[in-house]
Amino acid sequence: MRILGIIPARYASTRLPGKPLVDIGGRSMVMRVYDQARKASGLADLVVATDDQRVLDHVLAQGGSAVMTSAHHASGTDRCWEAVERAAGGPYDAVVNIQGDEPFLVPAQVDELCAAIGHPTASIATLAQVVQDDRDLDDPGEVLITTDHAMNALYFSRAPIPFLRDAGTGPRHSRFRFLKHVGLYAYRAEVLARIVQLPPSTLELAESLEQLRWLENGFPVRIGITGHPSFCVDTPADLEEARRLVGAL
Repeated sequence: MRILGIIPARYASTRLPGKPLVDIGGRSMVMRVYDQARKASGLADLVVATDDQRVLDHVLAQGGSAVMTSAHHASGTDRCWEAVERAAGGPYDAVVNIQGDEPFLVPAQVDELCAAIGHPTASIATLAQVVQDDRDLDDPGEVLITTDHAMNALYFSRAPIPFLRDAGTGPRHSRFRFLKHVGLYAYRAEVLARIVQLPPSTLELAESLEQLRWLENGFPVRIGITGHPSFCVDTPADLEEARRLVGAL
């Protein structure tokens, strides 16, 4: 299976303007993600998909691969599809959408996702971690997942699902194997072409979660379990922490 890794890198960020080009220990955010992603063995090719000439020029000057995409995409998924159409090395069997704000991306996570989308029945795949702290269950910034026995997603929610009716004793995460979402996605190429044509769904609008659009339209989402940590840089405080971590390495 030939898999294309795509790093969406939108320049305009409300909480951290110019995020792809911020400096973290002498290396830009986008190139730190690129450097880590290209260590994954499951990718045939890797490309940055941006909407800004500054990011495009920067990546190319650093020896990376990049394509220019529209500034009007509603989601990273839409940007990925345009990047697939523009990428020079196709055709590809599948695509991995790699978050452009994870400078400490673990390459093994990308390979775990490549393995998940390689399953014969998989059309879309993503990753989850087992919850280890009850605070994650009450944080609307964390997305919880329930699955069936075959590890296909039943639902994604910002609410703590499932609800534990029996109050019980001790931490909730010790009484049920809660799963929280890790924001990496993989799609079979033909499925990606179809889901970008779908209008926003009612559940998606209610929870502001794009993956609910796929479930509502009958596209199964396979869940892989990862034990690797994730660290997204969304705010100036996150950026300072990333810089501190680089200095400590």
